[in-house]
Amino acid sequence: MAFPITRHRRLRRTAGIRGMVRETLLTAEDFIYPIFVTHGTNVKEEIPSMPGVYHFSMDRLEEEIRDVVASGVRSVLLFGVPEHKDSIGSSAYDRDGIVQQAIRAVKSWAPELVIVADTCLCQFTDHGHCGIVHQDTASGTAVVDNDQSLELLVRTAVSQAEAGADIIAPSNMMDGFVHAIRGGLDDAGYSDIAIMSYSVKYASAFYGPFRDAAHSAPQFGDRKTYQMDPANVREAIREADSDVAEGADMLMVKPALAYLDVLRLLKEQFDLPLVAYNVSAEYSMVKAAAANGWINERGIVLETLTGMKRAGADIIITYHAKDASRWLRGEEV
Repeated sequence: MAFPITRHRRLRRTAGIRGMVRETLLTAEDFIYPIFVTHGTNVKEEIPSMPGVYHFSMDRLEEEIRDVVASGVRSVLLFGVPEHKDSIGSSAYDRDGIVQQAIRAVKSWAPELVIVADTCLCQFTDHGHCGIVHQDTASGTAVVDNDQSLELLVRTAVSQAEAGADIIAPSNMMDGFVHAIRGGLDDAGYSDIAIMSYSVKYASAFYGPFRDAAHSAPQFGDRKTYQMDPANVREAIREADSDVAEGADMLMVKPALAYLDVLRLLKEQFDLPLVAYNVSAEYSMVKAAAANGWINERGIVLETLTGMKRAGADIIITYHAKDASRWLRGEEV
C-alpha cells in the first residue's frame, strides 16, 4: 500500500511506540572497557591524547575497577605498560609481568568481571613491533619473523590464562596465531579459555593515541606487512575464515567506525560472536569535538555505538564504556 494508507510516522509518534519497535538495543553488557596498567606507585596519569583515560599503577587500579563495576560494565580488556623492554618482549610472558599481576588482582577484587587479556608483544619489545625482528639476509632490512614470534605469543597467552584471564585476545596479526595459541592453551590445560581473535586488523591511522597510551609505536618502519591494507575487504573474509578453522571463539574487526561494511560482511559470513573495536582515535576525535562545544558528546557516542551494533557487532570494545553505560541508565556523567 502507498500513502495515504501507509504512514510510516505512525510508529514514531511517541517515545513508547519508538521503543516498542526499536530494532537495535544497546546495553552495558555489550561493552568491554580497556584499561592501561603500569609500574610504579600512586600513578593515575591521564593520557594526553585520550582525555578521561589513564595509566594506573597497581596500587591505584582497584579504584578504577570499582568504578567499572559501579558503571554496570561487566568486562575489561587489560593492557600493560612494562618497566622493562627488550628485543624479545620477555615482560609479556613473565609470570609476574604487569598484565599477569593485574589479572590476578582484578580477579580478587571483582571476580564477576570478565577479564580479557591483550596478547601481543608490541608494548613489550624495544623495537615496538608485534613479534621477533631479524635482519633479512637477502634484502638487508629488518623483518618480523612470523613463526618464531608464534612461540612467544603462545607463552604469553598461557601465562595470562594461568593468571586467571577468562579470554585471550591476540592482536598481533601473525599468520597461524590462533592455531598456535589454541594448541598451547590446550596443551597447558586451558582448553576452556576462549580466544577473541583480532581477525581483521587494519594498518590504520586511527591507532595513534593508543600508541601514546601503550608506548608501542614502532621504532622503525610500520606494520603494513602484517596488518591489513585499509583498501581490502575480500581479504577480511580470508583472514576470518582462517581463524575460524584454527579454533577462534570470537572474531574482531578493528577499527570499527571506518569499517562498518566489513563488520556487516563478517556478520553475514560467519556465526561466531563478532567484536568491534571502537579505537583510540575514534574516541579522541569525539572528546576533542565535545571539549570545543561542537557536538553533543552523549548523543554522538550512543549513536555511534548503536551504529556499530546495527552493523553486526555483538560486543564493542570502547573507551566510552563507563560513560555510555551510565547514559543508558539515564544518569548524567
